Amino acid sequence: MWQAIVERIRSEFGGTLSSAADWALSAALLVGAGVAAWLLHAGILALGRRLSGERRPYLRSVLGATKYPTRIALLLVALAIALSTAPLEPATKDFLARLLGLATICLLGWVAATALRVASDLYLRRFRLDVEDNLLARKHVTQVRVLVRVLDAVIALVTVGFALMTFEAVRQYGVTLFASAGVAGIVAGLAARPLLTNFLAGVQIAVAQPIRIDDAVIVENESGRIEEITLNYVVVRLWDWRRMIVPLSYFIEKPFQNWTRTGNELIGSVFLYVDHTAPVEAIREKLAEIASQSKLWNGKVVSLQVSDCRETTIELRALVSANNASAVWDLRCEVREKLIDFLRREHPEALPRRRYEAADKAATLPQEAREVRAARR
Repeated sequence: MWQAIVERIRSEFGGTLSSAADWALSAALLVGAGVAAWLLHAGILALGRRLSGERRPYLRSVLGATKYPTRIALLLVALAIALSTAPLEPATKDFLARLLGLATICLLGWVAATALRVASDLYLRRFRLDVEDNLLARKHVTQVRVLVRVLDAVIALVTVGFALMTFEAVRQYGVTLFASAGVAGIVAGLAARPLLTNFLAGVQIAVAQPIRIDDAVIVENESGRIEEITLNYVVVRLWDWRRMIVPLSYFIEKPFQNWTRTGNELIGSVFLYVDHTAPVEAIREKLAEIASQSKLWNGKVVSLQVSDCRETTIELRALVSANNASAVWDLRCEVREKLIDFLRREHPEALPRRRYEAADKAATLPQEAREVRAARR
């Protein structure tokens, strides 16, 4: 069709065109092809949205995510067809064809990354993190997100590599560089070591999963939750809403605490220091009563033990369980507060106090002071 239009215009002008006219006709062909591709894409997109309707959110999300890649793909196809019929010099056509080839390579990389994102989003729609028992969801979300970031980096590197290989000068430079790597290669390897370490750590975390999204952890004596896992670092949301940025390799090379590695349920401890005369059995019964009346207790663990004995006090350890780390913390605070209030009201003699031997102290007083004290009594 385009060739027929060009031949008709050439015949109208006597079979030849000036250079300016050639450029004007070529520009008109390319612009017309681009407008036609845009209109075609808009029609296809409107038809797809109409067919998907409101009952197919998956299809609508796919159409939204692939909107721009498909538009550029149609545009490149239309430009390639128009370029083949444009009245331009062979050298000019070759240059523009190289640009279209480079754009096609970049588009393929973009399409691959978009397809990866769409597939991961569709896969993760089956899992929810906002439920109480979300261990399986955290496992899959962590694996998919980390692997997506790793594959994004691989796609970007491959795309850039193929794009550079389209230029002869760059390709020869790359061959020369690899042929004479030597010390430069060692220096580059040392410089890239942190990047490669974190890259491999990301793969290990995706497979072995020492941490997952929303895991409760203690890192560098700070407690928080895993908020985000990127290709280079991990964001830990601390209890006071601060964010700790930790290198990805940290969770492979150094020890840390993961409170929700195999489940969300945790046991919390509350320590009380009371007098030796404290009624342990009464405190134990009160602990069971407090736990049974609390909405945070999951009904599994409640116990009280004398965990230590010192010169002036004894140490009581109360254990209670809850469904997650946040509930355990709140339950510990509730138990501690109510046990102290119980001792203050019901057994004030059980609170820690200093003792003085009355007999020894009285023996050291003068005779007159002892007589005055006896008279007051």
